Amino acid sequence: MKHDWSPEELAGHFTLTRLERDFLGFKSDVALLSLAALLKLFQLQGQFPARPQAVPGVIVDLLARQLAVDPAIWSEVDWTSRTARRHREEVAGFCGFRAFRAADELELIAHLAPLVADLNPDSEGLKQQGLAFLRGQRLVPPPAERLARCLRAAVNEQEARWLQSVQHRISAQSCQALDALISTDAAAEDLQPLLVVRSTLATLKDTAGRVKVDTVLEELAKLAELRALGLSAEVFISVPPRVIGQYRRRAASEPPRELRRHPAPLRHVLLAALCWQRQTEVTDDLVELLIRVAHHIGTHAESKVEAELLRQLRRVRGKSALLFKLAKAARAQPEGAVREVIYPVVPEPVLDDLIREMEAEGSYDRQVRLVTRNSYGHHYRRAVSLLLDALSFRCNNERHRPIMRALELLAKYRDRRIGTFPLGETVPLGGVVKDDWQALVLDDAEGRRVNRVTYEMCVLTTLRDKIRCKEVWIEGAGRFRNPDDDLPGDFEQKRAEYYSALAQPGEAQTFTHHLRTRMEHALEALNTELPSSASVRLITSKKGKGRLSISPLSALPEPQNITRLAAALVQRWPMTNLLDVLKETELRTGFTDAFHSVAAREVLGREVVQRRLLLCLHGIGTNAGLKRMCSGGGEDSFADLQYIRRRYVHKEQLRDAISRVCNAIFQARDPALWGEATTACASDSKRFGAWDQNLMTEWHARYGGPGVMVYWHVEQHSVCIYSQLGSCSSSEVAAMIEGVLRHDTEMEVEKNYVDTHGQSEVGFAFCHLLGFQLLPRLKNIKRQKLYRPNRGEPEQYANLQALLTRPIQWELIEQQYDEMIKLATALRLGTADAESILRRFTRQNVQHPTYRALAELGKAVKTAFLCDYLRQESLRREIHEGLQVIESWNSANDFILYGKGGEFTTNHTLEQEIQMLGLHLLQVSLVYVNTLMMQQVLLEPEWQGRLTPVDLRALTPLKWQHINPYGTFTLDMHERLPLNS
Repeated sequence: MKHDWSPEELAGHFTLTRLERDFLGFKSDVALLSLAALLKLFQLQGQFPARPQAVPGVIVDLLARQLAVDPAIWSEVDWTSRTARRHREEVAGFCGFRAFRAADELELIAHLAPLVADLNPDSEGLKQQGLAFLRGQRLVPPPAERLARCLRAAVNEQEARWLQSVQHRISAQSCQALDALISTDAAAEDLQPLLVVRSTLATLKDTAGRVKVDTVLEELAKLAELRALGLSAEVFISVPPRVIGQYRRRAASEPPRELRRHPAPLRHVLLAALCWQRQTEVTDDLVELLIRVAHHIGTHAESKVEAELLRQLRRVRGKSALLFKLAKAARAQPEGAVREVIYPVVPEPVLDDLIREMEAEGSYDRQVRLVTRNSYGHHYRRAVSLLLDALSFRCNNERHRPIMRALELLAKYRDRRIGTFPLGETVPLGGVVKDDWQALVLDDAEGRRVNRVTYEMCVLTTLRDKIRCKEVWIEGAGRFRNPDDDLPGDFEQKRAEYYSALAQPGEAQTFTHHLRTRMEHALEALNTELPSSASVRLITSKKGKGRLSISPLSALPEPQNITRLAAALVQRWPMTNLLDVLKETELRTGFTDAFHSVAAREVLGREVVQRRLLLCLHGIGTNAGLKRMCSGGGEDSFADLQYIRRRYVHKEQLRDAISRVCNAIFQARDPALWGEATTACASDSKRFGAWDQNLMTEWHARYGGPGVMVYWHVEQHSVCIYSQLGSCSSSEVAAMIEGVLRHDTEMEVEKNYVDTHGQSEVGFAFCHLLGFQLLPRLKNIKRQKLYRPNRGEPEQYANLQALLTRPIQWELIEQQYDEMIKLATALRLGTADAESILRRFTRQNVQHPTYRALAELGKAVKTAFLCDYLRQESLRREIHEGLQVIESWNSANDFILYGKGGEFTTNHTLEQEIQMLGLHLLQVSLVYVNTLMMQQVLLEPEWQGRLTPVDLRALTPLKWQHINPYGTFTLDMHERLPLNS
């Protein structure tokens, strides 16, 4: 039950009518208040609350006022007594409900079975659907154990239907091929269970390595083997994607000998789910390899040419002085010989070096193109040719047909050994070959025929650009699929519903009118306040151009009591083990309930699973590893932890556990200390070192080493609500949008602080459409420009003329309004991720009308933000303080993730993501326990009224001076931290 109720909601749901007062009758104060709460809550929810403590205090206070009783007597309410059971029966009868009977079980199961969306019988969504059905049938919900039994029966019934339908669609040949994937030397495996016997399936599960020809060939072999299985999209047409993922995780977590023990229908479905998803993933990896190869060839050529030039060329220094000497000597003796006049001033070797330097600079670009062509022709050509042959490219836009015709031409001549295309062949050049490559493509030695190798290199470069902006898509891919599949197919039927969900007006003119008015007010306010601003200056050049200058923020007073509070934590809970912090969080929040085995049933007791899960999660989050978790001499072996790690710990379950802990923090906070619920978060990335034999890890130029980026979303009081893994070149704007939309916590995000890299004009546009503010701290403020809201009136906003540029093209926004709402709806519903949507709008696709409209919308929103940013020092300070919180969060990363040098020591992308989520879970657990510790200290008499407003502003639960992450890891589930309940 939610804890935040508005006065209108309380009055609407918990006001007692005259009939209800007559039903309550004359009872003791405790019984009267208890019965009233049972009645109103049953009317609201259709079920009785489990315990009195679950009822929010505001509801108790309202009912107590209506009944003229003391709300303090609520502590005496007992809902386990016979009187309480009789009260529940009376309430049910008064509301027209009857008891749940055995015959009702079959109806409930039959109703729920078609509604099952995954294989988790503990799903809250399925439970709520069951309760809604019982409420509609006027039935009192059964006890929790009986209801859970009905949910399990419904899931089992629906799963049997799925298994049967999928099995019927898999051909006999495919079943034999699937069985062959897990065939190993069974006898040797049974005799030596610890012997590593590698099956074909294990090879198919391996992720792609780094960018090289061997990796391309290995992935092509995987794709060919997966396609040979004969699995089509119709196999799983009736099965939800979430269920396919659950089957896939189960198949991936079991060794071949366990898979062989399953009955044939289940075994084939599990393997088919794994192989079908791997086919999509391998296709995506091959497309990524194609993109990376095209990029790698160009960058490698530049590095090679630069190194060769530096090796062969001695740069001539002081060219201006040499030119002065030459000119002066020539003018002094214009009739003299060169050897007698020039060479004494500038020696002949120096002139030779100068000539070579100038010639080299003039031919640098040509040398790069030559090396690029040679590198492709001598090394990558065979692999790229196989890639183009294996992938099926498609295009939905007629403007980009030249690249498709070029691909058809390459396929036509793939097996012919000729250096140039025949003269009679139509070779598409426009839209495929860039101008600076024309001279190399048209071979003068062959009568201006098109050089085949050079043309293929141009096709590869152009194809890379088209794939990145999704003008060309690949059949059978996931991330590079048809962009039309990203958009909601029922948009025309549900247009009003989608506009309402985004809280945007249905008319484009109304939308632009509101935004134009906002721009006008913001510009007018800045125009009025800028001349008198002490911290913002507009510097105008002689040409009339202006640039902004902002004075640094003044330092705020130091919080005097925060250091003392940290010392109190150290004194009260010295050297608290991080493992004990994780355990205390589990015992209070029960986050391990989010972890379930991927198998059909769980054999281990829940207490055993709970203990082993905590050890696994601590080993993953600290990067110490599972072996170190067994060093405390406990009863759990390394093999036990490996089993739990393989069967229970997956990214979806980790995200669920993190959201449970975050929600527990929000509920545990004392509003007097932390304020009301926050609606703002900051987002930024941090680089972690990682193994580089994979496609995720990239070389980071700033940090000078291979690594991955983890993007955090941290709210104002140091609770990270979302984390995501990305490459060093991934879009921070896309990560920002994805985190705001996909976090599963109770927090409502209305503001998001970012640095300069986390914003763009398209990012501003999408944030505005999705209903939250993008608030960046701009590093390049002096380059920012303001756009005019209206045409004409060039002298309007006289104090801003040096900053103002052209007017916003409102008609373009209005023309593309529907398309922009479609894209925003796709992001909101999750039919497409932000990276895929933003990839469509890059500089390679600058003429796309929707991209131009988004850019115009972003310019308008950014102009209004800039006006507020410049005139409000409080806004600049708010953004700065928000980003400082995330810097503190990044500092805690290094403290917790200390094992193995703080690197992600795996080449498997999924394992890297689990490592990140393990770190995330440990940090929010630390924040949760620290919140309780701080509140306990601050409730003591000597701390009452001690914190000043300056202290409260700097108060943060992200402290670790009293935490010990090292040592021997001993877990005693019966020993608790000394914290108040």
